[in-house]
Amino acid sequence: MTTRRYAFAAAAALLVVCLALLPALSQDQDSVFPPDLFPNPQRPLSQFDHDAHMEYESSKDCSVCHHVYDDDGILVEDDSSDGTPCADCHRLERKYGEIDLLRAYHGRCKGCHEEQKAGPIACGECHVRR
Repeated sequence: MTTRRYAFAAAAALLVVCLALLPALSQDQDSVFPPDLFPNPQRPLSQFDHDAHMEYESSKDCSVCHHVYDDDGILVEDDSSDGTPCADCHRLERKYGEIDLLRAYHGRCKGCHEEQKAGPIACGECHVRR
């Protein structure tokens, strides 16, 4: 009888630990942004579920987000920068004629949400304080 109690208590404790870890594990899976992407951020990074976004018809063309421009700044049709971090082209600090990383994310994400009339637009809707 005592062995059953220990087994039940151990199973219950394991369940509690797994349930407690679930939110932390799911955050890593939902976000494609490295946690140290921006130094001294004013708000927490947004959580972006890439797989969920791929379900939308407007997301079928990867080059919409993973775009490529030639040396003259002209969009290269049907080419994709998939696998290349945004920060490789969009720097943290804005330079003349360039779009910095923060504006690139906000322009792409918020712009699409406004265009599609779906998804969060306000700061606190994407950058949720926990």
